[in-house]
Amino acid sequence: MPVDPVRAIVGEEATREVYENVYHQLGLDKPMWEQFLFYLRDVATLDFGTSLRTGQPVLDDILHVLPATIELATFAILIGAGIGIPLGVLAAVKKDRWQDHAIRVFSLMGHSMPIFWTGMIGLLVFYAALGWVGGAGRMSQFYIGLVPDRTGFLLIDSALAGEWEVFRSAVNHLILPASLLGYSSSAYITRMTRSFMLDQINQEYVTTARVKGLSERKTIWSHAFGNIKVQLVTIVALAYGALLEGAVLIETVFAWPGFGQYLTSTLRMGDMNALMTCVLLVGVIFIALNLLSDLLYRVFDPRTR
Repeated sequence: MPVDPVRAIVGEEATREVYENVYHQLGLDKPMWEQFLFYLRDVATLDFGTSLRTGQPVLDDILHVLPATIELATFAILIGAGIGIPLGVLAAVKKDRWQDHAIRVFSLMGHSMPIFWTGMIGLLVFYAALGWVGGAGRMSQFYIGLVPDRTGFLLIDSALAGEWEVFRSAVNHLILPASLLGYSSSAYITRMTRSFMLDQINQEYVTTARVKGLSERKTIWSHAFGNIKVQLVTIVALAYGALLEGAVLIETVFAWPGFGQYLTSTLRMGDMNALMTCVLLVGVIFIALNLLSDLLYRVFDPRTR
């Protein structure tokens, strides 16, 4: 542990007696194996302890901040997949031509530029200079508290409440961070799509379809692309998981009150209960997305049914 959890609770000025009492209450005087068994027992009952920073149950804290990150990551992956898949297919079809080179440079830039740098540049250009999008936060300060927190998803809550001004403000603030995250993930999706498509385009069945006079559009999208859907499901799912747990920097730049910012603050404060729960949740997210990918295989590939 980087921080003494007892000192994080009682403070540096606490007496030795107070320190010992809290040390005993936390069970830190017990053997490590016994502490671990107690932890597993609590996790099995969804008791992740109390956050040292907020004083609230950790699970309640995470359920409060997670919808903001899901909202951001969902729009980002829609943008990333919407851009990355068509560009990857085009790059494969136009291999070694100027289109392919331009797309590869575009992807390399998205993969290479630090997301915190693109976030700051985006705020300076599109918010401060041009005023096309909203700034930091999920909505304008004027609208805070106007919408009841029903689901935690601001777009849904504002639509349910009929507060369309709040809805527009939320969309306006979501566009820039989601687009930057989407561009970053599209770089990975583009490169993988191109690689998968090149492998399929070189197969004999594609040559046969062309010889038989099938249109190029149908050959590419119905035959070649149809055979990479299963692989793309895994790629998009993993990219989505990376956005859910890796949006820390963009959330910090945009003051987005989500899971990434919560994880960062718990790490700074040495809040080990919250930090361990966040890490556990990241693992659960990736396992769930992999299981979902396996289920979607049956939809896209009849051979697995």
